[in-house]
Amino acid sequence: MKLFKLVVTLAVLGLAVTVFPVVAQTYPNKPVRIITPFPPGSGPDAALRLVGDKLTKTWGHQVIVDNRPGGNGFIALQAAKQAAPDGYTLVQVDNYHLAAHPHLYKNLPYDPVKDFEPVSPLFRNYFFVTVPASSPWKSMADLIAAAKVKPDSLNYGSWFIGSPGHLGAAALEGATGTQMSHIPFKDLNQLYAAVGVNDVNWAFGSAASAGALYRGGKVKFLAVAAPKRIAGYMDVPTVAEAGGPPNFEVSAWIGLLAPRGVSKDTIVKLNKDIAAVLADKDIVERFAVFAYDPLPLTAADMGKLAETESRKYAEIVKRSKISLD
Repeated sequence: MKLFKLVVTLAVLGLAVTVFPVVAQTYPNKPVRIITPFPPGSGPDAALRLVGDKLTKTWGHQVIVDNRPGGNGFIALQAAKQAAPDGYTLVQVDNYHLAAHPHLYKNLPYDPVKDFEPVSPLFRNYFFVTVPASSPWKSMADLIAAAKVKPDSLNYGSWFIGSPGHLGAAALEGATGTQMSHIPFKDLNQLYAAVGVNDVNWAFGSAASAGALYRGGKVKFLAVAAPKRIAGYMDVPTVAEAGGPPNFEVSAWIGLLAPRGVSKDTIVKLNKDIAAVLADKDIVERFAVFAYDPLPLTAADMGKLAETESRKYAEIVKRSKISLD
């Protein structure tokens, strides 16, 4: 009888060892949805799909990109905020959603800290000072000198109030003691088309958004607001090299968040797998087409980066007296 009980006990323990890994399957064990506020075909959307394809192969489960553009990102963030905190719904954001919007909007429908968990950045990109091909300006010094002739004599465009292009131009005004008129657009294509025909004096533009017009000779890049020249655009000087203020940068970074409450183990797993994808040679090369620099950081470091930038944008918004409902 004792031998029988021992055999049964060992059998049960063996069954438990066999079954346990099936019950506690590692994340993910089903498709993962990533909501994005960026429209299909945009640079951030294209980059997300590249990363998503690699993660699909890594996990053996599909990554579904769910485009929900509009509302300055609020539509996508609201949908993600309401999702279950199980790691199967993520949201793509840029640093402005995290660091600038809380200072811009009186009634922000989300709290970037209380409602979400950092997962991982994906990439950073820098912005070019974009002017019409027919513009007489040949450098940042020329643009700044023209702006100083008379306040508001020049205008600049951006893709919406509070966008990187808008706040970047506000930072340039503060750094140079100039004052220019802001013209917001609802569509990137309309903005750069307006720059191309000289309806707008200048705008900040990325390689992804304005690069085709630059290569087509419709616009020219006076400078790049970056610490060094950008690969693929080595003939374009930095703002400082072109006679602008020193150490002047305008950039955006794109990353992923999860609804608050996702387990730490799941965040660590996501971060590790995304970092591996960002180190993939194919991803590095394909990101370079858009002048995107992979930005692998831990979730904690992503949170610290957002905090640092939040302080910077708080100063810009206060100085420029920008306020939105």
